[in-house]
Amino acid sequence: MIMPRGQQLLLPASPGFIWGSLLAALMLDLLPLGRVPWMPDWLAVVLVFWSIHQPRRVGLVAAFVFGLMLDVHQAARLGQHALAYTVLIYFAIMLHRRILWFSMPGQAVQLLPLFAAAHAITIVLRLIGGASFPGWDALLAPVLEALLWLPVSALLLAPQRRAPDPDANRPI
Repeated sequence: MIMPRGQQLLLPASPGFIWGSLLAALMLDLLPLGRVPWMPDWLAVVLVFWSIHQPRRVGLVAAFVFGLMLDVHQAARLGQHALAYTVLIYFAIMLHRRILWFSMPGQAVQLLPLFAAAHAITIVLRLIGGASFPGWDALLAPVLEALLWLPVSALLLAPQRRAPDPDANRPI
């Protein structure tokens, strides 16, 4: 694959950092902040990031397992988040080569429909289960997740960037 002009070559991500960031995002989602409909789903953003940048390490199985963990914690219908995350990660992996060609704001725009579809799946499953409509505030969550893509990407790519000024003391 030919890299876009001006894009920096990245070091490989360590598996410990990948899974640590996923667990940190899960912990952010488990914080008792009150479940408001517009609250962004941190775990979905980090799962999408790693499935786009490391599709062989983070895939559908990881999305399903993390979704089940979130279902158990929130006492939601078992499989609601698992289904939404699996569909989200499937489409993220399917589009990962295309998404990487865009700039960070362009990537956020490309991912907005994916985040909206994941939220639509959870809302429809809740409505089928007899819950009430969460309100139009729920439309804000995918937009916030797309906006979170910029700082989350910068934060998770930072350990992979090469030193700008290599010298004799640094081998790479």
